[in-house]
Amino acid sequence: MPTIFHDFLQQLAQTSWLEWIATLSGLACVYLAAKQNIWNWPISIISVSLYLYIFYRSRIYGDSILQVYFLLTAIYGWYYWRKRDQSDEKPISSLSIRQQAIYFAIILALGASIGFCLDRWTDSDVPYIDGLCTSMSFIAQFLMTRKYVQSWAIWVAVDVLYIPLYLHKDLAMTAVLYFIFAVIAWNGYRDWRKTFLNTTWQK
Repeated sequence: MPTIFHDFLQQLAQTSWLEWIATLSGLACVYLAAKQNIWNWPISIISVSLYLYIFYRSRIYGDSILQVYFLLTAIYGWYYWRKRDQSDEKPISSLSIRQQAIYFAIILALGASIGFCLDRWTDSDVPYIDGLCTSMSFIAQFLMTRKYVQSWAIWVAVDVLYIPLYLHKDLAMTAVLYFIFAVIAWNGYRDWRKTFLNTTWQK
């Protein structure tokens, strides 16, 4: 245990300024998203742009592709949230049981497909874990742009999975960030679910 802790502190001390900026902007982005603050999207653009470079350099190719997707969905999410705030739609929506089952199947199929591609055509040493996390993140981000409460439940799960992956890749500060992300995501899930239930009850 002391050796693991020492290695972690050593990784932390070697964290680049680029990763620090990506970490802090990422933290601000998720916190603001949980609070339904539209400024999470422009801050997200900064964070994902930096992480695109960091992950590609670390040979986490699935996550590199994911950052490009995050960049596009940040632009879409910014637009959609502004439009939704100006309409009479409920602030938060929820998936039906059938929709949840469909998205679960998509996550598994997409994760396996990405993992196979990474295993076959890249030098990734964690192809299937990377693929699964990437797939889960794809779906969670899309559901968040549409303001579905289940997006946060998926984020909790994927954030927990990412922690050992980033420690394996010597990205200690990012691993710490994802632990914090998991906590914020859990609070985000509770807050969004409460908002959804309150607005549904008022209807």
